[in-house]
Amino acid sequence: VALPVGSLTVPSPNRLFEDPNEDQPAREAGPASSTLPGHLAGREPAAEPVVVYTDGACSGNPGPGGWAWVVPDGPFAAGFDTRTTNQRMELTATLEAVRAFDGPLLIVSDSTYVVHCFRDGWWEKWLRKGWVNSKREPVANREIWEPLIEAVRSRGNVDFRWVKGHSDDRWNDEADRLAVEACNRQVELSG
Repeated sequence: VALPVGSLTVPSPNRLFEDPNEDQPAREAGPASSTLPGHLAGREPAAEPVVVYTDGACSGNPGPGGWAWVVPDGPFAAGFDTRTTNQRMELTATLEAVRAFDGPLLIVSDSTYVVHCFRDGWWEKWLRKGWVNSKREPVANREIWEPLIEAVRSRGNVDFRWVKGHSDDRWNDEADRLAVEACNRQVELSG
């Protein structure tokens, strides 16, 4: 017997306070989610996300830079900028990864700048305060943040997880290698 509870319909009064995930495997802790899980958002659980590692590199800060994303045992892409900063390359790598895939996505980054923005909701405060940060200064790199935030918001299926850089994580190391190569050679790479 389904019962209406506010705007929700509960399948049974006996299930009102039960854990909806009790029959599902535990989810790995850590991702900063930009969405509610499917069962909480009123839709079926989404397909498994594509996991994409991103990284940025810069020789000098500012200086020539490179960005890259890589799917474990899958496609990759990298690009460059002639004069940039490491943070701009981290953001660009993330934006390019979000643009490259349509389905659910898990971005794995060693950039706390990127991950904390979504995990801690910095972007929501920036929008509310007219693109000023907690120091009441204009948000740096707004021209990259704006399309990234818009893409993440409009999709509703992008999560973020931080990984420690240069810590022998195979795919973080590969994203770093590609970003450094793009930076040093000032070339675009894909495969």
